[in-house]
Amino acid sequence: MGSTPQPRRGNTRQRIQDVAMELFADQGYDKTSLREIAERLDVTKAALYYHFKTKEDILNSLFEVLNRPVEELLAWGAEQPRTLETKQEILVRYSDALTAAAPLFRFMQENQATVRDLRIGHTMKHRVMALVDLLKDEDAPLSDQVRCFTALMAMHAGVFALRDAEGDPEEKREAALEVAVELVTRAHDHGTGGSAG
Repeated sequence: MGSTPQPRRGNTRQRIQDVAMELFADQGYDKTSLREIAERLDVTKAALYYHFKTKEDILNSLFEVLNRPVEELLAWGAEQPRTLETKQEILVRYSDALTAAAPLFRFMQENQATVRDLRIGHTMKHRVMALVDLLKDEDAPLSDQVRCFTALMAMHAGVFALRDAEGDPEEKREAALEVAVELVTRAHDHGTGGSAG
């Protein structure tokens, strides 16, 4: 009776995540039920429960996988000197992470009210602030803190807000990264007494 090979479990889990993300993106998190996910997969709710007990469990599992590069970036950045080159590399790596996890971050952008109340909303907020801390100088004036925060938001805009704008997605990403680098460079120059441009 137990003749189903073990690797199918991983495939089923991945299929659940893919279908859930598709439904969450199409109709919103709140309007998607576990029953709909099970029906789309042509499995029973019991089979779905074997892998995930709640929609939030599915969302958290997606977040853990797709956000791992950001966790790695935070760990790497914490070990680096606070040079302009390090800050620029943080922005490049964050841009790559956003691009790789675009479906999840797009979902989070479009479902902000819902996500804010979920665990991943709190986690994302803390991660963004941790990235800002890596980009800004200690005791940075408020204007430079705003520049560093805005640099990250500019990269979010490059992935999400500009997706319907004319142009190649890679060009939009590069333009947003260029703006982010300019903002962080200006903040860094203020902190080190360099030219503000």
